Amino acid sequence: MQNKTKHRVLQISGALLGATGGFLYYKFIGCTSGTCPLTSEPLFPTAWGALFGWLLFGLGLGKTGRDRTPAARNDTLET
Repeated sequence: MQNKTKHRVLQISGALLGATGGFLYYKFIGCTSGTCPLTSEPLFPTAWGALFGWLLFGLGLGKTGRDRTPAARNDTLET
């Protein structure tokens, strides 16, 4: 149960970090003319950043060697 909680905290942290990055992208780099569909409003880059952060941290960025299966580590495969 503790492992699932740790994984969920990593996912939420990734989403928050991604959302912050998406908003900062809108604020400092985004479209100045207002014609760019993805960066003309703060909602879209913030949401895409949150989704990207959620997926990046949720798909194994924070996993250690102990959390992976033995087959993925290749240290217990017999030849």
